Amino acid sequence: MDLALFCLLCGLYSVLAREGRYSAPVLDVKSQQLVLGADQTLLLNCRGRWKLSWVSPPMLTAEQVKVVSSRCGRTKQHYCSRLKISRSKAENTGLYKCYYEHRPEKNTSVYAFITDSYRPFVEHSEMSPNVLYKKDKESLIIPCRVTHPNTTATLAKFPDEKRLSPDQRNILWDSTIGFIIRSPTFYYTGPFFCETSRAGVALKSRIYIVHRPVSNILEVFLNSSGSVQALKGETLVLNCTATGELNTRVNITWDYPGQNNSFHYVTKRIQRHRTHVLFYSILTIPKLQFSDRGQFTCRVSSGGNVKQQNVTVTIYDHPFIRLKPRHGCLIETEVGQKSYKISPKIRAFPTPEITWLKDGRVAAEQCSRYNLEGHSLVIRDVAEEDAGKYTILVRNQEHGLCQNLTLILVVKAKPQIGEKAVSLQDPGPVPQGSRQTLHCTSHGIPPPHIHWSWHPCPAKGLVAAPRA
Repeated sequence: MDLALFCLLCGLYSVLAREGRYSAPVLDVKSQQLVLGADQTLLLNCRGRWKLSWVSPPMLTAEQVKVVSSRCGRTKQHYCSRLKISRSKAENTGLYKCYYEHRPEKNTSVYAFITDSYRPFVEHSEMSPNVLYKKDKESLIIPCRVTHPNTTATLAKFPDEKRLSPDQRNILWDSTIGFIIRSPTFYYTGPFFCETSRAGVALKSRIYIVHRPVSNILEVFLNSSGSVQALKGETLVLNCTATGELNTRVNITWDYPGQNNSFHYVTKRIQRHRTHVLFYSILTIPKLQFSDRGQFTCRVSSGGNVKQQNVTVTIYDHPFIRLKPRHGCLIETEVGQKSYKISPKIRAFPTPEITWLKDGRVAAEQCSRYNLEGHSLVIRDVAEEDAGKYTILVRNQEHGLCQNLTLILVVKAKPQIGEKAVSLQDPGPVPQGSRQTLHCTSHGIPPPHIHWSWHPCPAKGLVAAPRA
């Protein structure tokens, strides 16, 4: 038992040691960097526990690369892979990585510099400009890598070409990365390039255009804030306008019920201002169908920001006018009311022409206190003379439609006694048994009822009890 246990432990230790040794692949080079001359051959050998693959710089051609894989070790339990790069060039400078196919996070790498005295930068000046995106609260990298680890460079910005050197605080230099700007300000936008010198000759990298993407959508508007009404067969035009900060890029899309079965087209336009940018998207449907009715949505997106506006489109088969009273044809108000609105129920399309008459004459021409609000007539400071017949004429001359409705307005007035408004002298004592005439003149709408009552005078020295 002791011998068997000993053998088991030895075997387990052997497996653990073997697997621990190759928990990541192993390269046959000890340093983390290699320096080769142009046109030389780069040869790398990798060994590991499982099947191996390589990652190499993207500018290698298929003719340059050769990979040979095999089983290796005394018992052929390991995997070996050889990477051969022939006729190396400056643009082949970069990271060469060996990794397990089934576990890419297990890898080992070496950075190879392919030196070229005429091309100190991997991305040289003859290459087309590259656009870099600067994100807020993140470092900015200008990737002007060099072909020799001891090369130093300066950073310059167009158009003034002011040189910026590494300060080891905000501007850092790494020959395998380029310039690292830890806290880039708005100054670090626009075209930049890197520069170094060889034998007194200035050599430049490719141009890097640093763009600061902005995704702040300020406002989104539709040219119609309420519902849209249209006739079948008519043309519908909806204009969606988005306002964004400078450098903002937006995507405007439309969503509506008949978008899959209607002919439509979208026109886009951008208008730049000093402080903002306007983006226009104009949706046009030349011939509306009933399948197009419903909610139309303009959706504006920029980065992770999304804003939208909706409008409901109603489509009618033919024009119409529907007119009826709201609370019967007899309406009432009172003298002295500050404002009274005569508002019948109207449904019409297209929008008709509205005219109000009072007793057969145009109301607005009779009195300045009469005003139109939409299809309603508003009477200010109601007086008795405002009573009468009010007729609304609703017309659509283009389609030959006309309807009218007459309402009778009764203006009530509170009863008043005329004698109370006149200061009368006390007639004094009158002879007992004489005939006296008392007058009471009253006015009101409707006419008031008059009732006389007699209250005897109190005896001398007595005060009349108050009436309840």
